[in-house]
Amino acid sequence: MSSTPTEIVRSVLANTSSLSTLETLVAPHATYISLNYNNPSLQKILPFAGSHPNEGPLAIYNTFATVHKIWSQEKFEILSLFGAGEDVAVFGRFTNRSRTLGKESTSPFGIWAKVVEGKVVFMQFLEDTLDTTSTFKVEGVGRYKVFEGQEEFEV
Repeated sequence: MSSTPTEIVRSVLANTSSLSTLETLVAPHATYISLNYNNPSLQKILPFAGSHPNEGPLAIYNTFATVHKIWSQEKFEILSLFGAGEDVAVFGRFTNRSRTLGKESTSPFGIWAKVVEGKVVFMQFLEDTLDTTSTFKVEGVGRYKVFEGQEEFEV
């Protein structure tokens, strides 16, 4: 059984498709935050996005089950994983291909997790959602204006 917080988080990431394993690594009351706190527009594209307070291992399992349903994961690479006390940070990159349109995205990711008494009690996962959601975009452009005095532009 994994014992250090970094080993526990590494095991969680290696076993996202096994609810029984996640139940041994994640506290039943754990909070999982996927991509943001609450963004209804993003949830239309990625229904798992947002805060999942006190949902425990099922929140992580359901998120990754949906991820694997809508994308094929071409690559998931941890570049750095380290911890200090109960806090663990993970940085890496992944490449996914949308199952509907076949579009590919390579995104960096970051994870912050807290491990208390041998179980993950908090996990937050961040990625480049502008790029990853573009794999589902059928047509059209978005119009943006970032700086005062700047003309609008399309992406």
